[in-house]
Amino acid sequence: MKIAVVGSGYVGLVAGTCFAEAGNEVTCVDMDERKIRLLQAGGVPIYEPGLEELLHRNREARRLHFTTRLAEAVGQAQVVFIAVGTPPGESGDADLQHVLAAAENIGRALRQYAVVVDKSTVPVGTVDKVREVISRVTKVEFDVVSNPEFLKEGTALEDFLQPDRVVIGADSERARHVMAQLYAPFVRPEAPILHMDARSAEMTKYAANAMLATRISFMNDIAALCEKVGADVDFVRKGIGADRRIGHPFLHPGIGYGGSCFPKDVKALMAIGREFGLELEILHAVERTNARQKRCLLAKALKHFGDVAGKTFAVWGLAFKPGTDDMREAPSVELIEGLLGKGAAVQCYDPVAAKVAQRYFGNRVLYAPSGYTAAEGADALFLVTEWSEFRRPDFKKLKSLMRTPVIFDGRNVFEPAQAREEGFAYFGIGRSLAF
Repeated sequence: MKIAVVGSGYVGLVAGTCFAEAGNEVTCVDMDERKIRLLQAGGVPIYEPGLEELLHRNREARRLHFTTRLAEAVGQAQVVFIAVGTPPGESGDADLQHVLAAAENIGRALRQYAVVVDKSTVPVGTVDKVREVISRVTKVEFDVVSNPEFLKEGTALEDFLQPDRVVIGADSERARHVMAQLYAPFVRPEAPILHMDARSAEMTKYAANAMLATRISFMNDIAALCEKVGADVDFVRKGIGADRRIGHPFLHPGIGYGGSCFPKDVKALMAIGREFGLELEILHAVERTNARQKRCLLAKALKHFGDVAGKTFAVWGLAFKPGTDDMREAPSVELIEGLLGKGAAVQCYDPVAAKVAQRYFGNRVLYAPSGYTAAEGADALFLVTEWSEFRRPDFKKLKSLMRTPVIFDGRNVFEPAQAREEGFAYFGIGRSLAF
């Protein structure tokens, strides 16, 4: 098939590259001329494991193209994806100005029947709005469907090429058939295409992310209670996760969720509820717990040291999760700003996010070339992002580098007993030495 993807950000670039890998001819469109020049030259504007190799392979096979000329790409396409940003507005609702502008431009460019696909995360009812906008500017036949993405940063290629499910919200049998053909190479009996109406598909995306955010905040509440009563949350999560009705995923406590999806989608779902006169009280609690959790490492440090002014702290991990350089809503930002605001110095290290971090902190922190370099002369180490390289440090070397051997483990990567046997004062999330 010939496919156009309007928007070459994270979702659009991953989707376009993976569709090309399945043998389709894909043209990714973006109005950012600098980004398109970078892509045309073989560069990749985002960090995602494996993406650069896949992109290069499909460019060389002439299946993947990049342009700023929307009309040229859309005019030849059988399927047109809208994958532009939907930033949150002041009240948390998703801003659709870019989606509707893209829809209008697509409508003007249509030359033959095409399926226009909302790939961006959009509120319930957006398919109707997109259809209305396109109908005003073209007489060409078209259909609009909702096809939400469920990509996790760091494993996006695997998620797209081997999805748990593909959700397609379409009101037209013709559109359902086209979309089923397009996704046929990616689905398996245990990972089906779920056909439904457009509004249900739009709601599915928000409900999925809100459920995952809820599990995270619930476990963080349980971890806080474990600290009060002297229980160990690691045992607790294993005990409840063994129940088949619950399962283990997203039961790891930590210092809160971040990124571009969970915070935005939880707010957007609450905004949708308010629009229809419904307060989603559970999600309000999810947000409050997450905000508290992002402050918990700083609170532990203040309780331990009393005053952190004049002290130096190492921070391992800046991205909101491993496998990405994304720092949107990252817990590291709140922690580091809190430390700097109280007069502390920060030496930080992240395998891939240091360049992005400079947009947040400028020259107010030291960007170390390694975790051990960041720890030199530190009064304590904060482990914020659970990159694999942090999981088994040389504790003796680490202790010799630090001014005082203190660890605040925001992801429960280390075993408390081992850290303390190595001579560290250890503070995790909901951990104890009772067993």
